[in-house]
Amino acid sequence: MDDNLSEQVRADFLRARFKAFINRILNILRDQPTTLLSYDEVKEKLRIGGPIYRGVQTVPVKKIVGSLNRYHQFDRAFLPMEDQLAERWENIDRAFYQDISLPPVVLYKVGDVYFVVDGHHRVSVAREKGQQFIEAEVRECQTRVQITPDIRPEDLEILGEKAYFLEATKLDRLRPKADINLTIPDGYHRMLEHIAVHRYFMGLDEKRDISEEEAVVHWYDKVYLPIVRVIRRSGILKEFPGKTESDLYLWVLDRQRYLSQEGRKLAPPAKAARDFVEEVK
Repeated sequence: MDDNLSEQVRADFLRARFKAFINRILNILRDQPTTLLSYDEVKEKLRIGGPIYRGVQTVPVKKIVGSLNRYHQFDRAFLPMEDQLAERWENIDRAFYQDISLPPVVLYKVGDVYFVVDGHHRVSVAREKGQQFIEAEVRECQTRVQITPDIRPEDLEILGEKAYFLEATKLDRLRPKADINLTIPDGYHRMLEHIAVHRYFMGLDEKRDISEEEAVVHWYDKVYLPIVRVIRRSGILKEFPGKTESDLYLWVLDRQRYLSQEGRKLAPPAKAARDFVEEVK
């Protein structure tokens, strides 16, 4: 019986390794992520805080997308990528067949995803067996940006810019419903420049010092939102697959800058957006 079980868990591991190989080829061809996310890289790019202990929870296995220190040993589906993982992986698999209870894994939660601190093999076997949930000790790390299970390593750069933008402007606190999402490289830095210029001219108009928070709120209410509302009503976003209304906001401002360089009088934000929409259509 034990020999049969040993053969079964060995076959399970070899099958998982083969699936990892096939996944690697397919993901390369589809230009999709192949490895787990690195917690340290996410921590550095997204300026996350914590961790805060949240107790033992039931966690969806599909939301576990990264690792604290073993992200090169498992692929994005948590399949083993190295033969040296066999002994530990097969021992966990054997416990699964024998219905032996294992301690909870330890996870860091960042946004809507999880990173394994301890229990990589348990997560790997659970996922391979089609297990949808796993018991975990969860420690939550605070972040200003939303991270979802489909995040790719290349997304971290622009998400890092967004985290810096929110930290600098406090817009998520000043206007909690604000939802600024950009795909344009350096887009968030350009928005910070817009706010700085807006603050400067506010000070000239009102002949007083304008606080950073006051400038952020006034820019969002009087410049950004009027433009975005026109974009929403026009339905023009469907003409730009993969782009966001925040991207189009930047394009409207680019058009304004071009017109100013041509010596033409600039229109108010909403009018500038309507002119942009008409020009594109």
